[in-house]
Amino acid sequence: MIILGIETSCDETSAAIIKNGKKILSNVTATSADMHAKTGGIIPEQAAREQIKSIIPVIETAIHDSQLTINEIDAIAVTYGPGLIGSLLVGVETAKTLSFVWNKPLVPVNHLVGHIYANWLETPDRAVQEPTLPAIALVVSGGHTDLVLLKNHGKLVWLGGTRDDAAGEAFDKTARLLKLPRPDGPSLASAAAMFNPSEKKLNIKLPRPMLDQNNYDFSFSGLKAAVLREYELLENKNEINDNSVNELAYEVQEAITDCLVEKTMRALKEHRMTTLLVAGGVAANSRLREKFNLQIANCKLQINLHIPPPKLCTDNPTFIAAAAEFNHKPVPWQEIAANPSLTIDSTV
Repeated sequence: MIILGIETSCDETSAAIIKNGKKILSNVTATSADMHAKTGGIIPEQAAREQIKSIIPVIETAIHDSQLTINEIDAIAVTYGPGLIGSLLVGVETAKTLSFVWNKPLVPVNHLVGHIYANWLETPDRAVQEPTLPAIALVVSGGHTDLVLLKNHGKLVWLGGTRDDAAGEAFDKTARLLKLPRPDGPSLASAAAMFNPSEKKLNIKLPRPMLDQNNYDFSFSGLKAAVLREYELLENKNEINDNSVNELAYEVQEAITDCLVEKTMRALKEHRMTTLLVAGGVAANSRLREKFNLQIANCKLQINLHIPPPKLCTDNPTFIAAAAEFNHKPVPWQEIAANPSLTIDSTV
């Protein structure tokens, strides 16, 4: 099938045309990041107003770039949650209107499940070996951290997740505590890369919350508090400088990725899975990728690891369309509503 995917769960407005759930024919995004940078964060009402302006031009450009006509599009897919309610409404109501006017099937997609399907997408420089199911999937983003067992397309079992801050939120908030520039998470990763433990002794040790508990849950709010204490101690001793901030950033990244990798590997072993799918914005973190590869190699496990290229880890419409291909369950447009509170195991 050829599917038009629409994604407006946060501040960006994006549309893509995907063929057979794998081939990206077009991918267009309009962002209001510069506007939000001036206010130090996203103001939901402003984001939605900008999306109202952008949604039709973005869809028109996506169709134009695909070199297809509307008649050649088989279906429409749209993110219906979770996310900012105003932003979701822009995408959902536009998709419903187009479904009615064009007489196309409409597939509502859970944004969190959609992230997983970035692992099926091909890029010009990346041939994809299609993941085999069942699999363990780790979805890590700014607002969510979920570990699930994906038995098959459309059959998902939630194993565990964050009890407070998500992994991406922990990256972002600790970056702000360390007074690093935006974008927060990538800035913290860059600072961490400046610290080399083989050249300099690591003097700071942060907790790995819930690491030893016999479950698949995560908690990162305590880690944030620990970072604040360490920063204030250094500040009181007039020891805040590039070196100390880089060291703190390094240990933050180590703590977060240790928790993610350890519990995910435990799930693989306990459920006897041989496929691991990692997705979400935090999946773009190079240290997380490195640790998964090291763990799989060191344990001599026959694990097929799938992580999308960084540009497909962050929010975009390509994986929304891909998810609709492999979970093709059209719903009458009259029955679809935006739901900002969706969880990864929610159904329409």
